[in-house]
Amino acid sequence: MIEVQSLTRRYGRATAVDEVSFHIGNNEIVGLLGHNGAGKTTVMRMLSGYLEPSSGTINIGGLALDSNTAAVQRELGYLPESLPLYPEMMVADYLDYAATLKGIPRGQRSGAVHQAIMATDLGKRAFDPVATLSRGLKQRVGVAQAILGRPRLLILDEPTNGLDPQQTIHMRRLIQRLAHQATVILSTHIMQEVDAICDRVLVLRHGKLALDTRLDSLRRSRTLMLRTDNAAESLTAYLRRLPQVASLQQHADGDNRSRYAMTLHENADIDTAANNIAQCAVKAGARVYQLQPVLRGLEAVFHEVNSDES
Repeated sequence: MIEVQSLTRRYGRATAVDEVSFHIGNNEIVGLLGHNGAGKTTVMRMLSGYLEPSSGTINIGGLALDSNTAAVQRELGYLPESLPLYPEMMVADYLDYAATLKGIPRGQRSGAVHQAIMATDLGKRAFDPVATLSRGLKQRVGVAQAILGRPRLLILDEPTNGLDPQQTIHMRRLIQRLAHQATVILSTHIMQEVDAICDRVLVLRHGKLALDTRLDSLRRSRTLMLRTDNAAESLTAYLRRLPQVASLQQHADGDNRSRYAMTLHENADIDTAANNIAQCAVKAGARVYQLQPVLRGLEAVFHEVNSDES
């Protein structure tokens, strides 16, 4: 769906985005993370065609963005962080106006507006002035304008910003439904949002792509932690001889306890390794208090990537 190669954007001597490359497939939900100033908004503006890159290429749906801007933008929906809504307009009128700006033909406009209203559950508020809506409903209006014409790519900047917990849950469900027909790029400061709905995460740091990984891969642990008593001096030697264990660290845990952190080889089966570790403990005569995977969450990984920043 999206192929980005060596994307760079400079403002004078300052480089906002520096040689960023990534590929996003059809119907993926991809989270875009980074501290303020990391380059997220600049990347989204370049993907939308609003901002030209200093160098690099963007291909969306097999079309080069620089030479097919209008065609690509017809297949794209964009929700900026601060969407300019017209408070005096009714929701349906605003969406009709947005459909006109998007170039949706007059004969298709009414149907496109109806589809967007139904997809975002705004049917009961379609004839209400935008000024009377809550923050959550205004965000839904923003998403509705983004999905006019059933675009194949949606770029959403902070879609849950300022929403209460119930509104946030509704927005998450809406984004997941939209991904059935579109690829979604979601930029947010809230890592729980990415954890909850995204398939993949891209982390920008100082304009560079610092991490590109699938969340299911991130959650897959390659480290097992074993807690035992200190009675079995031979346990360490047994554990080091296991074929699944790539490295081992032992720590005193206090109260006559020891903790072993074992990183497994890439091709090792974690269940087989856990069984062998338990058998080693039994053979060494150690009491097993705990044996479990060490899981790294997205927040921990994000802080590792940005470990030298406050």
